[in-house]
Amino acid sequence: MSGPNAEPPVPAGDGGGDGDSDSFGEEEYAAINSMLDQINSCLDHLEEKNDYLHACLKELLESNRQTRLEFQQQSEQQNMEADVQGSQPPK
Repeated sequence: MSGPNAEPPVPAGDGGGDGDSDSFGEEEYAAINSMLDQINSCLDHLEEKNDYLHACLKELLESNRQTRLEFQQQSEQQNMEADVQGSQPPK
């Protein structure tokens, strides 16, 4: 039976090969392991970059929030000063 989890079918032959009937040899497994290690390394690197970007974005959001609050306070203060000046009679 062949399928995604089964070994591929071995072609029918005279059986007189070099004796290596494994579908994958040690070299193939080593190559696959090497590729998986490289993929894992790349994924770790991407995760580190993602964590760094996340931290930068949180810092940027906090900075923007603080700046917005400062602008709101300045605006409210200017409005209060304008109200006080507007309520005083002209000289």
